Amino acid sequence: MIRPERPDDADAIHELTVIAFDPMPFSDGTEAPIIRALRAAGELTVSLVEVEDGEVIGHVAFSPVTVGGADVGWYGLGPISVHPGRQRQGIGSRLVAAGLDELRERGARGCALIGNPAVYGPMGFVGDDGLTYRGLGEGLVQRVVLEGESVHGELRFADAFEAYEDEDQGKDAHE
Repeated sequence: MIRPERPDDADAIHELTVIAFDPMPFSDGTEAPIIRALRAAGELTVSLVEVEDGEVIGHVAFSPVTVGGADVGWYGLGPISVHPGRQRQGIGSRLVAAGLDELRERGARGCALIGNPAVYGPMGFVGDDGLTYRGLGEGLVQRVVLEGESVHGELRFADAFEAYEDEDQGKDAHE
């Protein structure tokens, strides 16, 4: 069953996110704290969980983004977490689809993410050379248009993401 997160889901979402990202070589461990920071800042626009037998086995978050410094009605997808024992069973895809439906109902114009095209392409996301993010390689910046046309410019995620990105860049510069 997919439903919006409830206040008493926060700890389960945090724990799920930690265990889901722990084995991932690309993870820096900031995913769970980012979700808490988004929630605290009121920027967790859509937060859905999949629950089975009373246990949260999947979670997806959507938060506002700006493009070229402007609020254009677009949102960022992520983090998305699925319990390691339940991955590759369609849970993530169902959560993303439900989240995009919720964004459409709210009048969102589009959604963007940074991720593997092989994973997100089947969910309707496509690479877009018109969207950039901190010089990332082609294809990693992806989007799905929900209404109207695509937007072009530098993508900026909610402050919770940016704070961790800036912190990580500072560490890299000093190591």
